[in-house]
Amino acid sequence: MCSAIATAQTNPWTLDACVQYALDHNLTVKQSENVVAQREIELNTAKNSIWPAVQASASQNFSFGRGLSEDNTYVSSNTANTSFGVGGSMNLFTGLRVKNNITMGKLNLEAASADCDKTKEDIRIAVTQAYMQILYNMELCKVAEFQISIDSTQVERLVALRDAGKIGSAEVSSRKSTLAQSRVTLTQARNNLSIAILEMTQLLELPSPESFEVVAPDESVLTPEILSDPEQIFAQAVTVRPAVKAEEVRTEAAETNIKLAKAGWWPTLSMSGGIITDYYALLGHTSKGFASQLSDNFSPYVGFTLNVPIFNRLETRNSVRMAKLQLESQQLQSENVRKALYKEIQQAYYNAVASREKWLSSGVAEASARENFELAEALYEAGKSTGTEFNEAKNNYLQAASNLAQARCEYFYQVRLLELYRGN
Repeated sequence: MCSAIATAQTNPWTLDACVQYALDHNLTVKQSENVVAQREIELNTAKNSIWPAVQASASQNFSFGRGLSEDNTYVSSNTANTSFGVGGSMNLFTGLRVKNNITMGKLNLEAASADCDKTKEDIRIAVTQAYMQILYNMELCKVAEFQISIDSTQVERLVALRDAGKIGSAEVSSRKSTLAQSRVTLTQARNNLSIAILEMTQLLELPSPESFEVVAPDESVLTPEILSDPEQIFAQAVTVRPAVKAEEVRTEAAETNIKLAKAGWWPTLSMSGGIITDYYALLGHTSKGFASQLSDNFSPYVGFTLNVPIFNRLETRNSVRMAKLQLESQQLQSENVRKALYKEIQQAYYNAVASREKWLSSGVAEASARENFELAEALYEAGKSTGTEFNEAKNNYLQAASNLAQARCEYFYQVRLLELYRGN
């Protein structure tokens, strides 16, 4: 690990901790959760539409000029009229529009919840990728530091030999140049690690990447065998993947939308009722008392309204045709999502197989390169090989170590991805 970048921390982050923190704090996830809350309110509004609407009213009017007197004749006098009422209305039949609106609200809520789950799944994948990138760059830092350690030791040895008059200054200068290049490599590795940590902390919505450190996963959980094939993983994935679920729900919603459009062909029946009363007075004339008039004019009422569609410029027909086309498009979209998922699983599976083989072969190559380097180092220090041969063996070993680190991280990521597809 590069100590200059990954500062020691009391509680370093595990992969699971990173994922959970991202799910709790990532702004994209919060936006998805807000959409779910909006759909819940829309569903509540649809359910409440089955209830009657009740309202109270009060009005005060003044007329100037001629007014109607108590003996039912008009006189030249201003009038005042005060009225009160409480009324309500209720839909008795709307062509099942209310029922289908409630069904649509439930489906929209279910689809929004699936979309939210997909967003969380995308965050899990992104965090895992960022986590693996940090681990890989940490390994590259270790390799670069080891390279500096080797070159520093050789510089010290060659300086001592030069001071003893056994070698010339040219060989020392060459080795110092190699050491300087190794330090440049370490600087670049540290910079790459810093960027990887920054990307992770941005995913986690952390204010700063300072003092951020991760824990390498236990390699004992990585088995060299992959038990499931793509077909088995896909059979599990289609039952748990939120992206598939969301499209299935939207297909069902599109079917409900056709029923909503067809409701325009049905008649509607509504009922209204309430009570009204008023007070009427000729200004400047004696009238019955306010309370007396309100009592005398008290009038309850009830009514029914039937609307039968006859011709609405073919709007309902076109709405039904449009809804059917939307259903076909949604069915195609759902099929595309399933096919895309199968392709993703196939790619992830074969990537996992390839990375497993690469990991195993890289381990063998690294062990062989390390053994060859140790032998070349011993021969070089004994003066039985050249600096060129030593550098070649060293570079081969460092490259093999880098390849092993990369293969290990790739395999761990692909295994996690396959488990995610399976719903684990």
